[in-house]
Amino acid sequence: MLNSNKEVYEISSKKDLKTFINLPWILYQNDNNWVPPLKKDMMNILRGKNNPLFMNGTHTFFMIYDDGQPVGRILVGINEKLNREKDKDEGYISLFECINSKEAAHLLLDTAVKWLKERNITRVVGPVSPTNGDDSKGFLIKGFNGSPVLMNSYNPSYYPQFFEEYGFIKNLDLYAYHFDPNNVPIERFKKVVGYAMEKFHFKIDKINLKNLQEEAKDIKVILDLAMPDSWDYLTPPSLAEITAEINNLKPFADKDLIYIARSSKTNEPIGFVVALPDYNQVLKKMNGSMFPLGVIKYLWYKRKIDGLRAFIQFVVPKYRNKGVNSAIFYRLMIEANKKNFTYGEGSTIAETNSESKRSVEKAGGKLYRVYRVYGKDI
Repeated sequence: MLNSNKEVYEISSKKDLKTFINLPWILYQNDNNWVPPLKKDMMNILRGKNNPLFMNGTHTFFMIYDDGQPVGRILVGINEKLNREKDKDEGYISLFECINSKEAAHLLLDTAVKWLKERNITRVVGPVSPTNGDDSKGFLIKGFNGSPVLMNSYNPSYYPQFFEEYGFIKNLDLYAYHFDPNNVPIERFKKVVGYAMEKFHFKIDKINLKNLQEEAKDIKVILDLAMPDSWDYLTPPSLAEITAEINNLKPFADKDLIYIARSSKTNEPIGFVVALPDYNQVLKKMNGSMFPLGVIKYLWYKRKIDGLRAFIQFVVPKYRNKGVNSAIFYRLMIEANKKNFTYGEGSTIAETNSESKRSVEKAGGKLYRVYRVYGKDI
């Protein structure tokens, strides 16, 4: 595709994927809020290692060049499992990055839309997570005053404008809540939690990182029961998808911050939460690489992490409104206080998820960032 000196290419080689990965280092070189990902991890994701999204359908990558220099990129694909289970003809876009040029952005979007139309797709949404997880979802539209917390999106403020000028409209907003430990009503939770656990017969276990295969099976049981049918953007993941996501998160995992709730009578799994230390504080120092000094920086700054992100929490229907969420949150806050964390973030919560929003707000969470996923009929 040719317009002026701008050309869009479909890419697949490892060399071209390196260029795809390296582009943000050019775009964000003067932005202190941007957090560089680890290049090796990103390459593994793009080549399909432990990538649940790529398990579920075809995808490809496009890059746009101006006078031979890379100026934009996009991942486009089809989640065939989602389409099949939700009766859709929908494609997705992800990992969009571009210089401040509407022409370049729209050329990339033209190419992505054309690719989807050729495969009988009638609607496109994005940006979605490149792993179908809870990473890099949506464009940041509120809360540009600081670096993102682990795995959350960050982008220039002009990206949403490019999409809206192309004809995209809001599909879904995702919320991030900030927690100040000094404002969390720990004592109130303590009283409620003890009463609820005794009355409704459940317990809270730390995850067993040495037996993740069994823990993954329990998580699948919970997700199969807890994920609402009304969510048209998610389907319960397979065990293989859960295992792949666990493998992605394992390098960041802290056993003190991941919990599974179970019946104290039958040991059946009834809920879980995943929280991770905010490793963005570490990644920001490493410039995308573990070598040659990255390992030293990693080990040094890892000890200084003082925040966390809680990003997945589900409770099965028959145990909702019985204090399970509160009990898990209480345990999480106790551990966070032991580690002297100075902040927490609960994210990303869909604007339509009233129960989770209410629970987070009652616990003292303050809405401070919003991410938007767009949609467009094509």
